[in-house]
Formats: sequence, C-alpha cells, structure tokens
Amino acid sequence: MIDQYIQRYGRRLYGLCRSLYPNPCDADDLYQETWLRAVKHFSKYDPSREFEPWLTKICVNTYRSALRRLARAPLLDFSSGEEKDRVLNSVPAPENRDYVPLYEAVDKLPEKLRLAVILFYFQGEDLASAAGILGIPVGTVKSRLSKARKLLKEVLSDESS
Repeated sequence: MIDQYIQRYGRRLYGLCRSLYPNPCDADDLYQETWLRAVKHFSKYDPSREFEPWLTKICVNTYRSALRRLARAPLLDFSSGEEKDRVLNSVPAPENRDYVPLYEAVDKLPEKLRLAVILFYFQGEDLASAAGILGIPVGTVKSRLSKARKLLKEVLSDESS
C-alpha cells in the first residue's frame, strides 16, 4: 500500500532530505526515518487532504528532532576550530557548481529562516503549505522569507565584491 506513495512522492521527499542535509548519508537516514514514521502514523492521515504536505511535515519534524538530539548530545566534539573546518571542508560540494555560493549561504542561515527558504524556494511549497508544515502563521513565513532574502543578498553581494 505504501509503495504507491513512495513511487509517487519519493523523489521529491529525497530532494527535500538532500536540501536539509548536504551529506548523502544523513539525507538517506532522514528519508528512511520519514517513511518509517509515515507508515507508523498512516492511520492518522486524513485522505481528504493532500498527502505530500503531510509527508513533508513529518520530514521536517523528523529533521528538527534530529537537530534537538544533536544539540543535547553532540556526536562530534571538536577540540579546535581548525579540526571542525577540516571535517566540514571534507564534505562533498553539491553537484551543480553554479549554485554553490547560494547553497553555502542558505546553509549558514539561522535554522528558522533556512527551513522557510528550503520549503518555499527549493521544494516549491506555497506560503500556506509552508506555514502548515512549520506550524506557524503565513505572515511569519513571509517575514522569515523576507529576512532570509535580505541576509542572502548581503552575503552573496559581499562574496562577489
């Protein structure tokens, strides 16, 4: 039964996972965990509503839970900033090199702004859907997108100078 949903929504979900986690291993884990939670809570799904926003909300909430777990018990304890930079620089860059500065700038945004940008611009969610997924008012999504655009414009214009 879930196979038809995986077939239909799997690619977009994996794209969201890769947007949230540039590291393919972390993205794979998030993708699998999202489907596991979707199957576990499928009885709570309301078939009169669209499936994709429901699935996207599960994914975002799973991602947020992982971030909270990491904040409480970080797996990596870097003794120096150089060590951290070395590990971060070893992560492969996204395939499309034309957008590397943009992806890097988006990754550096505060998490609340970053999630709004990923859902709205990268996943193509409308304002209402993004608001529903994040559990915030539409006006807050607009405000976060505006702040994010301003920060991205500053960062990207500084890099090109």
